[in-house]
Amino acid sequence: MIHGPSLAIGAGISAVVLVIVFLSFDGISNEPELVMQPTPTIQPEGPAKVTMETFLANGSPILGDSNAPVTLVEFGDYQCHFCNVFFHSTEGDILKNYVETGKVRMIFKDYNIIGTDSVNASHGAHCANDQGMFWEYHDILYNNWTGENNGWASSENLLRFAQEIGLDEDKWSECMISGDHSQTIVGSNDDAKALELTGTPAFFVIGPDGKVTRLFGAQPYETFERVFETELEKHS
Repeated sequence: MIHGPSLAIGAGISAVVLVIVFLSFDGISNEPELVMQPTPTIQPEGPAKVTMETFLANGSPILGDSNAPVTLVEFGDYQCHFCNVFFHSTEGDILKNYVETGKVRMIFKDYNIIGTDSVNASHGAHCANDQGMFWEYHDILYNNWTGENNGWASSENLLRFAQEIGLDEDKWSECMISGDHSQTIVGSNDDAKALELTGTPAFFVIGPDGKVTRLFGAQPYETFERVFETELEKHS
């Protein structure tokens, strides 16, 4: 239940600096288009070292109590089928029973393995975060998911999603034009590779003692519940 197509795309993300540009944005009648322009960058020598920053850096704002004893980190691709399955079948119960009760905090990190639209969707979410609405944009992306590389995450739809959740359209568009969060997206993909991930979704549960449990795929709620309860017992 792990999505692993187009790994060449995922492997190539860390080798470029992603610059996302709005074209033809002069008026209502013009259709905006996002274009990714790769620029070579220097790669570090040798395997990347995994530290706690590998899990916590280059991600979303924390969802839930920042002092929660347990951390759930998800690496996902907004076009990934099983990421969407997790969002609709499992995430809601995790939020209700663990995040909203202050037991677990959640972080989403990008691992763009499917295509350009995945990268652009990630950028849209980070630009929404500039206005304090990362998770609202994250949710509207998955609520509009219809498949992989079929256009639902096109530039015009990403703009429409920003409008629908009430973002300042001009500020959001300026962020997309400038590519402000390209390095964050690249960094998150590099973190996924340092953890030797081969697909999405992938989850890491970090307990109060720093122990990390890895879960692959759209696991059922009961799997997360079991791991959470084991880690929470250490905190009681």
